[in-house]
Amino acid sequence: MNISVIIPLLNEEESLPHLISWIEKVMEKEGFSYEVLLIDDGSNDGSWKVIEELSQKNENIKGIKFRRNYGKSAALNVGFEHCQADVVITMDADLQDSPDEIPELYSMIIKDGYDLVSGWKKKRYDSKLAKNIPSKLFNSTTRLITGIKLHDFNCGLKAYKKDVVKSIEVYGEMHRYIPVIAKWAGFRKIGEKIVQHRKREFGTTKFGMNRFINGYLDLISIMFVSKFSKKPMHFFGLWGTVMFILGFLAAGILGVQKIIASVNHQPMRLVTDSPYFHLALVLMVIGSMLFLTGFLAELIGRNSSTRNHYLIQEKTNLEQD
Repeated sequence: MNISVIIPLLNEEESLPHLISWIEKVMEKEGFSYEVLLIDDGSNDGSWKVIEELSQKNENIKGIKFRRNYGKSAALNVGFEHCQADVVITMDADLQDSPDEIPELYSMIIKDGYDLVSGWKKKRYDSKLAKNIPSKLFNSTTRLITGIKLHDFNCGLKAYKKDVVKSIEVYGEMHRYIPVIAKWAGFRKIGEKIVQHRKREFGTTKFGMNRFINGYLDLISIMFVSKFSKKPMHFFGLWGTVMFILGFLAAGILGVQKIIASVNHQPMRLVTDSPYFHLALVLMVIGSMLFLTGFLAELIGRNSSTRNHYLIQEKTNLEQD
C-alpha cells in the first residue's frame, strides 16, 4: 500500500464528506493505493455516523472512535499503531489542510529520501494577534533549542516513512514535537514543504491560548527526557553536588571568619544570625534532595521495561527476528 492518511478529528461532521471526497479524487488521479484512518477523538456531534456512512461507501475509509476526548496526541498515536502503508500522511479534518499536497509529500519521502516532511503554512488566514505572532515565537524558540530548522512545528500536515511512526510514541500533548521525537529516535533527515493554508469552512476552531503555555512546558519536558531518561543521575547528581558544595563552602567561610574573629578577640555576631548561613543551609538541603532524587530515578529506571529498548535500523549476517 502506498499511503495511509491519518486524520484526528473532533466534531467535524460537516467537513468530513468534503474532505474524504477530495482525498479520493487525489488518490484516484495519482493511482495510489491508500487507506484513510479517521480517529474520532470523542466527538459529541454526528461525526461518527458520518464516518460509518463513508466507510460503507469506500472500504479504504476506516474509523476508530474514542469513548471520550483524549487529545490529538492520543488520536495520532492510535493511528500510527493501525496504519499499514509505506508512507503516512497526517492532516487535520477542518479542510484547512489541502489533500492536493499529498502527491508531492509522498514524492519527498519516496524519491528524496526524507524520514519526515513537515508542512509550513507560510501564508496564514488566522488572526495575527491570536495565533500568528504567538506561533512565530513558539516556533523560533523550538528551533533554537532543538536545532531542527522548521518554521511550523505544529502544522498538522506531515508525511512520514512507515519506520518513523512505528518507532515513536506520541503522548500527552507531544504532537507538537513529533519532529523532535523523531530526531531523538534517530531519524535525522527532516524536511519542510510550503503548503497551502485554507480558511475554515465549517465548525469552530479547537485553538486555545493555553496551548502556548503547555507547549513550552512540553518542550522543556521532552528535551529533559530525551537527554536524561536513561541517565537521570547525570542531571540530578551533578546539580545536587554543585549546590551541596556551594552551601558547604559558604558555611565553611562563615565558620573560618568566626574562628579568626575569636582568635583576634574581635566582636562578631553569631553565625546563625547571618543570612548567608541560612542560604548555605538551604543550598546543602536542596543539593542533598537532588542527589537523592537522582538515586531514586536510577532505581526506577533499572526496573523499567524499556531500559534496554533500542531502535535497530538494519542487521547483517543475523537472523531477522
